[in-house]
Amino acid sequence: MVLSKLRKKVRAELESPADQRRFGSGWIAGVAALVGSVAGLFFILCLRYPSLLIVPPLRDYYQSPLFRLGLHLLLIGSFLTAIISLVLRATKTLGFTAICITLLATIIGGLRVESRGELTGGVFLGLDWFVLNVIFTGFLFIPLERLFARKKGQPLFREEWREDLFYYLVSSLMVQVLTFLSMTPAIELVAHTRWTTFRAWAASQPVIFQIIEIMFFTDLVQYWVHRAFHRIPFLWGFHAVHHSAQTLDWMAGARMHFLEIIALRGTTIIPMYILGFGPTALHFYILLVYIHSSLLHSNVGWNFDHVGRFLATPRFHHWHHGIDKDAIDVNFAIHFPLFDRLFGTYHLPPHQWPSGYGIAEHPVPRGYWGQFWYPFTRKKG
Repeated sequence: MVLSKLRKKVRAELESPADQRRFGSGWIAGVAALVGSVAGLFFILCLRYPSLLIVPPLRDYYQSPLFRLGLHLLLIGSFLTAIISLVLRATKTLGFTAICITLLATIIGGLRVESRGELTGGVFLGLDWFVLNVIFTGFLFIPLERLFARKKGQPLFREEWREDLFYYLVSSLMVQVLTFLSMTPAIELVAHTRWTTFRAWAASQPVIFQIIEIMFFTDLVQYWVHRAFHRIPFLWGFHAVHHSAQTLDWMAGARMHFLEIIALRGTTIIPMYILGFGPTALHFYILLVYIHSSLLHSNVGWNFDHVGRFLATPRFHHWHHGIDKDAIDVNFAIHFPLFDRLFGTYHLPPHQWPSGYGIAEHPVPRGYWGQFWYPFTRKKG
């Protein structure tokens, strides 16, 4: 009961009206303290249960003294900014909650926490991956959306932000399962094809050429898979979850049904692996598509008119999410509008943005679990 009331108060504070979020009100300090304290707590839990909560590629970094020093500074910084929020803000909820979480992290063991288990393989949940995902994309896109907002006045904690943040959490915690299921088709195809000479040639190209080629071939496959999710009624039930977002920002791109993620990734990564591109190019592309996808959904008002002729931009993809009649089933490409031009689905009226986002009559329920079951329970139109 107490936690439920506190949760409601924290949510109300995060979603405060604009006049209560201005600089000097203590709101920014409170939000920073809350985010920092939660991140610190999660990293402490990762240190305590490393074999369960840390993704394997990051495990070596936890052995570095610099990691513990950074975590120490994070907790101290969260505590100090919480104090600032308590001093400046009439409502003490954010500062008080951040201090409590920081103290909880200390009680659990703080920086002297002893690991339970070794940094080994096996089943794991990517809790640290979730923290890094949110912090990285947040630091990258929150300033851009504040400075160059397409929709002025759209708050950081807009409607349904909690649902989209939960999508981040689920995809991060289940990263091992998602990776395994997504990679299996490509791995099987590589195992049953003997293109040794061709793959060696592909991997020997300059990395920049490989990245461009990966973008081209994955987008070609993605275009048709994406289009199928719009045109086949059963598949649309899954993709409708992604289109149910009525507000677009950097977090909205995370709203994807679990099974659609597997299907989309499982098909689009096939060209990357079966054609034999090198690991450096693959890693660069994965980072690039991660940032580009967030940018396409972001509340950034840049037109990119000249670039938009060759590369997908926020305005291009916002039309794909538009609720206008002209926005139905257009702009399926993620990288190159060329494919939409070739196959007759290109729509980008000069200097115009869609009037709104979502699906007509908004049939998709709110909340993660309601949206998870929606494809199986929706009424067929």
